[in-house]
Amino acid sequence: MSASVDAPGLAAGTDLWRTVARTVRRNAWTLGLLGLLVVLLGVTHAIQPSYGAAGVESLAKAALPVALVAVGQAIVVIAGGIDLSVASMMALTNVTAAALMKGTSDEAAVLVVVAVLVLGIALGAINGTLVVLTRVPDIVVTLAMSFVWAGAALLVLSTPGGAAAQWLRDLYNGTVGSEWLPKALVLIVVAAALAWVPLRRTRMGLVFYAIGSDKLAAFRSGVDIRRTKVASYALCGLFSAMGGLAITMATGTGIPVPGPYTLASVAAVVLGGVSLAGGRGGLVGVVLAVFVLRLVRADLVFLGIDPNFTTVIEGLTMVIVVMVGAMLAMRSRRG
Repeated sequence: MSASVDAPGLAAGTDLWRTVARTVRRNAWTLGLLGLLVVLLGVTHAIQPSYGAAGVESLAKAALPVALVAVGQAIVVIAGGIDLSVASMMALTNVTAAALMKGTSDEAAVLVVVAVLVLGIALGAINGTLVVLTRVPDIVVTLAMSFVWAGAALLVLSTPGGAAAQWLRDLYNGTVGSEWLPKALVLIVVAAALAWVPLRRTRMGLVFYAIGSDKLAAFRSGVDIRRTKVASYALCGLFSAMGGLAITMATGTGIPVPGPYTLASVAAVVLGGVSLAGGRGGLVGVVLAVFVLRLVRADLVFLGIDPNFTTVIEGLTMVIVVMVGAMLAMRSRRG
């Protein structure tokens, strides 16, 4: 009698273990990045014993604009493209927000934020439309448009200027509830969740993965490839605008010169486990990769090493990760 009673419980335990094992296998790369981040935090504390809550807040602030634009870049890459104009779109939306907010009320600043987000969607949609209509490779179109958006940013503000609403700066600075929970980290989590849920739980998200995996098969399944492509770039523009607003929050001004966010976003996408061939990857790993790269940069500063050397590290990281990913993909195909 006891054996028959224990059998269902044993079967349930086995099923639970299989589910956990399957989940771990599917998210092995992301869990590995999480482990790497924990190790790096330990190394950072060993290098700089005073590194604590204030250091975590500084890390989250530094990661915020990069994480936002990396999420947008990941969406485009998953859909089988790439956008090299994200840094220029960030600069344009940053200076637009700063220019429009200068001398305005808090209520008007809310409308400015909404208008800038709409502007980001429009910029991304223009990129996607050009890619679709010209049939020129994404990398060429977006590289060319990066100069267009960078020039437009200089037309809005030829030199750093403008201002940011105080409530927007307050949204960026400080913590929530605990000194270990920076507002910047909360913004990253909320933004990533807003992207992750549609990407994983809606038809459009599934279509992004479909056209990234096999465009011809997706077309034969009735997917509107062109519209989906434009939508992916529009979302990238939206998150680039969020990144531009994050710069406005951080600096309180508009900076017309694009920062090094394009390389940083691509590095985070690659390190985060998103295949540059499209159709594979998620957003959690991308966000973790941003924190890993920012923490490496901070450690180099603590060690007295030239911060510009991090560009070399990011480049080597991209090469190594792409090579490892290609080797794993070839092995899985042979298996």
